[in-house]
Amino acid sequence: MIAFRRVTREDFPLLASWLGEPHNRRWWHHETSPEAIERDFGPSVDGAEPSLDFLALGAGSGASGPDQTDEAGRPFGLIQRQRWIDYADEPETAAVAALVDLGPADYGVDYLIGSPSATGRGLGTAMIAAMCSVIFAELGGERVVVAVAAGNRRSWRALERAGFALVGHVDIPPDNPVDPPDHVVYALSRPA
Repeated sequence: MIAFRRVTREDFPLLASWLGEPHNRRWWHHETSPEAIERDFGPSVDGAEPSLDFLALGAGSGASGPDQTDEAGRPFGLIQRQRWIDYADEPETAAVAALVDLGPADYGVDYLIGSPSATGRGLGTAMIAAMCSVIFAELGGERVVVAVAAGNRRSWRALERAGFALVGHVDIPPDNPVDPPDHVVYALSRPA
């Protein structure tokens, strides 16, 4: 079981630490200074940005496995949730819309697993699946559509394990300038 809570400013040092980890730095290519973290996460905390940032919390129970963490309530990942139409002017939205007819009930997510010790345990898949359940059950979402750098195999494999299907490939300016623009687009529709 995965729980979520909104990111607060008190979480900014944790986010900076996670974004500085090599497995995240490679794909997110994010500045980690306090000013950069405030610039990029502060508007969501303040409600000035339509995208919402959440920490994923482990259910605990002392168990360890694909959908468990070692400690109840301990943050292990970050997941961002947004409606595609709220970012209609972004290049990524235009590229994805060339493959998928995006409507007002279509959401996107972006995600990372914090520390290297939490990777490779199925937590990314569980986090994505849990957020999709929230989107479908609580927000009335019809579909979750995600674009991932094609070279980020671990990320798109987590989507596949969460039930997403490949829609196609698009070119989007990469987060990390060393990457080519090739991205894979995956979608998951609301269960019938």
